[in-house]
Amino acid sequence: MLRRPRFIFSAIMTVCRGTSSLSTPNPSKLVGKGTLVGTGTMGGFGRGSALRTLYPAIEPYHTGRLDVGSGHSVYYEECGNRDGKPVVFIHGGPGGGCSESNRCFFDPERYRIILIDQRGAGRSTPTADLTDNTTWDLVEDLETLRETLGIDKWMCFGGSWGSTLALVYAIKHPERVTELVMRGIFLLKQEELDFFYQRGTSMIFPDAHRAYSEHIPEAERGSMIRAYYKRLTSDNKETREAAAKLWTTWEMSTSYLEPNFARINQGDDPKFAAAFARIETHFFVNLAWLPTPNYILENVDTIRHIPTFFTHGRYDVVCPFKSAFDLSQAFPEADFVVCGKSGHSAGEEEHTSELVQACDQFAGKQ
Repeated sequence: MLRRPRFIFSAIMTVCRGTSSLSTPNPSKLVGKGTLVGTGTMGGFGRGSALRTLYPAIEPYHTGRLDVGSGHSVYYEECGNRDGKPVVFIHGGPGGGCSESNRCFFDPERYRIILIDQRGAGRSTPTADLTDNTTWDLVEDLETLRETLGIDKWMCFGGSWGSTLALVYAIKHPERVTELVMRGIFLLKQEELDFFYQRGTSMIFPDAHRAYSEHIPEAERGSMIRAYYKRLTSDNKETREAAAKLWTTWEMSTSYLEPNFARINQGDDPKFAAAFARIETHFFVNLAWLPTPNYILENVDTIRHIPTFFTHGRYDVVCPFKSAFDLSQAFPEADFVVCGKSGHSAGEEEHTSELVQACDQFAGKQ
């Protein structure tokens, strides 16, 4: 049944007012669960209740490393309740690594919280290494970790690239996933990459885009990803570091609705920027080695039985809103929440609140 919150249809009528060709929308023609675009549930501030925040900081009770071959040593950690509901946090980028705050989306009394730094990222070594570093290697690393920890099934939590990897992992191993919780849907399609790295976000952030684009000679700007990849894989250290700083600063400058200077300054951290920029471009020039250009949506039927929740910021210019909308249309069983005053980052308060609530619900807390 179509859910029709009053504030949503009031907003639609406001959009339509004053147009000669449009009248009040017919609810029967709206698809899905009813937002401004006819899908999802308006969340965050739209709920009219106090926003949830992260759980208090915690420390791991166990850390370890996986020798996954090709010289890669993959870091992982466990927090919370040893006997709790297993959840694996799948970080973004690719190349972003995990942070201490990533542990805090989950009630530590109810969850066995597992974080993993993907190949070349975070505390995994060697840093920024591209050898045998593909989507399918990362999928197998998740399976290796699951088996190492003696877990039969687990919940997968990921945002941005983390949503990509969570979806691909679930498609490959649906019998191992209890639930999916995601934010900032990224389907790894060419149209998404073109929007952010070529022309789209550049129209909204022309100031931030200038340094990113002018670093590349005009003759090479037809493929910014490929041009940056060429420099990030150069034998010259100064060439690599300059490209890594500008690539990383571009993404961090556009990830929040309101500027987050701590994140923007990550471009000045050579180690972080090297892993982030090198691994991202490595994956993106290869379209993540997915078998077809629309792989996730073509295979979503494989996972439609899995309880799934995802959020997307209305003003996300890193992963365009269309990606979440398209997923919601192909996966109508999923709960889709629109964060109407947010951009891309899980650190924005609407996203944080919705994700914490979803994890509480999947743990049987609400």
